[in-house]
Amino acid sequence: MNQYKLTFASSCFGMLLFGVSLITLGSVSSDLQEKFQLDAVDSGTLFSILPIGIILGSLLFGPVSDRYGYKFFFIASCICLLIGFQGIAWSDNLGLLRFCIFLFGFGGGAINGATNAVVADISSNNKGANLSLLGVFFGIGALGMPSVLGALEKQFSVQQIVTSVGLLPVAAAVLFMFTPFPPPKQSQPVGRNAILSLLRSGFLWLIGFFLFCQSAAEGVINNWTTTYLEKHLDFSGSAALFNLSLYVGGLTVMRLALGSVLRNTSPSRIMALSLALLFTGALVLRMTQTPAFATAALIITGAGLAAGFPVMLGFAGARFAELSATAFSIILTVALTGNMIVNYVTGVVIDRLGIGQYTTMTLVLYAAMVPLTYFILRQHQTELHKS
Repeated sequence: MNQYKLTFASSCFGMLLFGVSLITLGSVSSDLQEKFQLDAVDSGTLFSILPIGIILGSLLFGPVSDRYGYKFFFIASCICLLIGFQGIAWSDNLGLLRFCIFLFGFGGGAINGATNAVVADISSNNKGANLSLLGVFFGIGALGMPSVLGALEKQFSVQQIVTSVGLLPVAAAVLFMFTPFPPPKQSQPVGRNAILSLLRSGFLWLIGFFLFCQSAAEGVINNWTTTYLEKHLDFSGSAALFNLSLYVGGLTVMRLALGSVLRNTSPSRIMALSLALLFTGALVLRMTQTPAFATAALIITGAGLAAGFPVMLGFAGARFAELSATAFSIILTVALTGNMIVNYVTGVVIDRLGIGQYTTMTLVLYAAMVPLTYFILRQHQTELHKS
């Protein structure tokens, strides 16, 4: 296996691990609530620790990786994930559980950012297509963990399953130790002037705010779709969860297509198709009372959201090649902040106006993505003409 293939394969395994990690806490939430006798407020406080850890991991990995390389942060992140998995499985103390969930989020956020940055760095061409293929493995991990729990829960306890799955970071750390990652880009720590130069880039902020909306839309869909299907369309709980899985499936299959059959399609055409799919999915879901149409709408929505992160991070990786990891840190932090803020706002809106406003929130986010896409593509084309 040549160096590129080994590095890409290691990054894919890291992204699969992030997918498993991100879905684990939600998959075992009811068991944790029962074990620690948590009410709704306590549960919300506990689960809010995860995104805080993810944001901090996303923020810190970039400057460290640009200065010292990726290997150190990958291995440190695997240690955080290992502690997090075992803590979730075995903690009997709520304070210790909170700390383990924070480490869990920190390690996951760092690995998510670093795998994207590595693939952007090693891809001289078709960065967006290769990042799409990387994203397929997030979908496999996210779909795989609930499937593993469902298949094994009658033979083993949730504690035993999480403990066993929690050994994946050990395998990942060993793999990362022998993986040739891109060398450090900076001979000195990433300084204030370099970071300020990035922060003054309008192109970086356009990408950041696009992914602010994209991440927010993904969060709204992940957190509120099952409630909408159950209360608005009378789905059973299991049917609603299955449909949410089909949404993830649509996203995963589309990313596979973007990395293969649509590999040489221009970014402008891909983004036009994506936005068309998003509006189609949201409008069908808003207007339909037919379960089959609702299912189709969610699959279409997943396909529509597939391109956003790979295409935009591909643009960022090409524009900010000398500080790509730091640029990714800033962009992903903005994106994750959008997820947290908009999900809170969505909760307030739904509490006051009803679950029917779920589709209103997604349509508002998609509408905001249209002008952002236009200006990003225009600046990208201008930069291509200069070079």
